[in-house]
Amino acid sequence: MTNCLGLYIEENLIKYAKVSKDHDNLKVESFGIKFYDKLGQAIDQIVEETYSQKTPISINLSEEMYNYFDMFSMLSKNDLQKAIKTEFDSFCSEKGYNPNVFETRYAIVDYPDDKEKLKVIHIAENKIELNKKTQVLENYKLMNISPISMSIANLLNTDEKQNALIVNIENETTITTIIDNKIFNIDKLEQGSSEFLSKINLKENSYSKSYEICKNTTIYTSEGRELQEEESSYLEDIMPTLYNIVGEVKKIINTNMQKINKVYITGTASLINNVDLYFQEYLDEVKCEILRPYFIEGTRDISIKDYIEVNSAISLAMMGLGEGITGINFKKLTFADKVPSWLKVEVDPDKTKKEKKNLGGLLTWDLGQKLDKTEIGLIRIASALLILVIVYSCFSALLSNQIDAKENEAEESIASTNRQIQLANSDDEKIKTRTNEYTTMIDNLQEANDRLAERNRTRNAIPNLLNQIMSVIPASVQLTSIENTTDSHIVINAQSDRYEQLGYLVAKMKNDVILTNVISTAGQKDSNVVTIKIEGDLP
Repeated sequence: MTNCLGLYIEENLIKYAKVSKDHDNLKVESFGIKFYDKLGQAIDQIVEETYSQKTPISINLSEEMYNYFDMFSMLSKNDLQKAIKTEFDSFCSEKGYNPNVFETRYAIVDYPDDKEKLKVIHIAENKIELNKKTQVLENYKLMNISPISMSIANLLNTDEKQNALIVNIENETTITTIIDNKIFNIDKLEQGSSEFLSKINLKENSYSKSYEICKNTTIYTSEGRELQEEESSYLEDIMPTLYNIVGEVKKIINTNMQKINKVYITGTASLINNVDLYFQEYLDEVKCEILRPYFIEGTRDISIKDYIEVNSAISLAMMGLGEGITGINFKKLTFADKVPSWLKVEVDPDKTKKEKKNLGGLLTWDLGQKLDKTEIGLIRIASALLILVIVYSCFSALLSNQIDAKENEAEESIASTNRQIQLANSDDEKIKTRTNEYTTMIDNLQEANDRLAERNRTRNAIPNLLNQIMSVIPASVQLTSIENTTDSHIVINAQSDRYEQLGYLVAKMKNDVILTNVISTAGQKDSNVVTIKIEGDLP
């Protein structure tokens, strides 16, 4: 089981969530929010409270910039990278920016209506701001820095295909457009929770109290009750911001080429009661609801609303666990990050100098001087390499013995196989000989069967012919002779005192197919008797 601590950091406030992953099962181990004056101290407290001293940490970007480039889908990977870099350099040239100031990542998505084009979502972060975040967490295992606009989609259940917007109203607002379960566009608004929290803070002189007031505020729709004076005062601070955000969301829905089915609301503003109903009043053609992590179900002890409060932190933790889009991590992994934790040498700062000397001088230099961070890092690397060499040597020896044993087994198996092949070849020759004998016998039997069948057919042909003629011959017609001249040719001599009776007989023999290819001579009359000759073949 692996875990990750997600930290969503904004001014005055940190939302945190520690998420564990066991195979495909996700679970939130601990979560909460912390207000701070000093960021470093707040992070130390969170790490200590969640027992995350050795846990990977995932945090958000804060000053990222989004650009979009269209690319040809048939480009190779290298050509695509070069084209994207060229596009960004051109953008920086137009704006007067130095491209070397930015750390960049990008994600690629297909156009749903044009298979020949790719859309590149390009993200750039100022390196100075990025280094500030890294330095704050230099004593911890920082493994992931991702834009919240990309990680927030991790909370959706991807089993159902849908077109949706995720409106994340935190300090600033990001609107993530999802088409066919893929992130297609990011809109970033300056308006966010910081606007109304700052206004309430001027009245209450406490940021934490302002946050709690926001959580306990209820928006009453057009059919709601009349507001109290205190409630009205707070809503006057909140509603203008929400109104502007709803307006931007409506523009995005109306200008999108694909039909949007749902709008999910998350972030600090999602804690305001009935905020989803407020969105629904303005966006009546789509369904609006609060974003809930798909793998979380409410319990008796913890309300689902408490989880929703830290949605951003949960999504970042999932990013650190390998969920969501790959390739947008702004944290460059060092060699020490890639070394497995079981290979790392941990230094206990509470050990005395005497205890350090007992370790064989590994943790101190000459004259008992304390190691600095570089020296400790070198010792860790050297220890890891030494362990790797030892493990490699042991595995090499073991592998060599196994290879020798397998080679002997293979030689024995080859010899046995060759013997079996020889026996199989001998059997194959015998089978071929027997097959030829059986084939000859089968041919002889077939010829005998054919002769017998022909004889039976000829033997029964004449009696069958006579029976058929008897059934059709008129009473005044006499057959004077029937002769089987050749194999199946029949000659019949018939006489009658009437021409039409002989014609009737010939016609019946043709129509009833008593004979085939029937021909007859012209009738010859002698006295009152007409004679004809009928010829045909047995059918």
